[in-house]
Amino acid sequence: MNVSHAIDQTVKLLSIPSPTGFTMNVTDYLLSTLAQMGFNPVRSRKGAVVCEIGGEGHPLVLAAHVDTLGLMVREIKSNGRLSFALLGGPSCNAVETENITVITREGKQYTGVVELMNASVHVNPDLEETKRDIKTLEILLDEEVSSREDVEALGIMNGDIVALDPRTHVTPSGYIRSRFLDDKLSAGMLLELARAVSEGEVNPARKVTLFFSVYEEVGHGASSSMPQDTEDLLVVDMGCVGDGLSCKETQVSICAKDSSGPYDYSMTTELITLCKMHTLDYAVDIYPRYGSDAGTALRAGHDIRYALIGAGVYASHGYERSHEKGVRNTLELIRLYVEKA
Repeated sequence: MNVSHAIDQTVKLLSIPSPTGFTMNVTDYLLSTLAQMGFNPVRSRKGAVVCEIGGEGHPLVLAAHVDTLGLMVREIKSNGRLSFALLGGPSCNAVETENITVITREGKQYTGVVELMNASVHVNPDLEETKRDIKTLEILLDEEVSSREDVEALGIMNGDIVALDPRTHVTPSGYIRSRFLDDKLSAGMLLELARAVSEGEVNPARKVTLFFSVYEEVGHGASSSMPQDTEDLLVVDMGCVGDGLSCKETQVSICAKDSSGPYDYSMTTELITLCKMHTLDYAVDIYPRYGSDAGTALRAGHDIRYALIGAGVYASHGYERSHEKGVRNTLELIRLYVEKA
């Protein structure tokens, strides 16, 4: 499979704002792209995209999520600035000074920036010591507004979606920097798998279905709409990079356990064995502060085996970074597992 194609798809997905609860545009893209490849994707009532891509017997689902972290207008202040609520769990420290777009229910869009209240260093003597959270940060619109009435006249109201600028960069040295690599990097890889299957480069040894969930960041992404005959679920999500973990951005990560408990022992062992047999650069780690669509599917009552892999990603839920080598190793492990009899 082609690493450059996977990264190109990732960049396209990242350019489409899709905070949890506002994913129709990105799922439109998935439906169109998969249909152009010759498949018959469907969108569930909840918004997930489900697409069978080939093979027969022992049904396998590969899952990634395309909802992202974001914000929502919580209050229009009397001075024309906006308080916000969090969609999912973005780091407030990483949100400060981020460019944003407010998307109204009528489809109007207004740019702005997240700033600390009284953000001028020459004015605020407590600037460095102030905790960054939803009580101390606010949104300044790039509009001449100074009152609640001014903002309401723009059509902005409580509950409007606020999308964070992903700031996507792919460097000549192979690094991929952007918000929301969790999990659009994985979604880009699954689109590349679909392309490779459609063009005969990958031949699934079993029935394979792609599942793109849209509520993973708030904990109920894969709770419904997966095919009822699913036997195995391979979640492709980010691999964590940080202190106490062995994974690097250039590797494929295999998660042995997260906050929901251990992943299926036999399925995880199969993935590790494939990495060893084919000399893939991989790491096995435990993520104590992590949850995935696998845990959601299990809590919903699915009787399945389940495992989780992903390219190593640093600075999760902030301004994230991975590497094309991590994509390559992950794509190869996906191919090997799909073609495994």
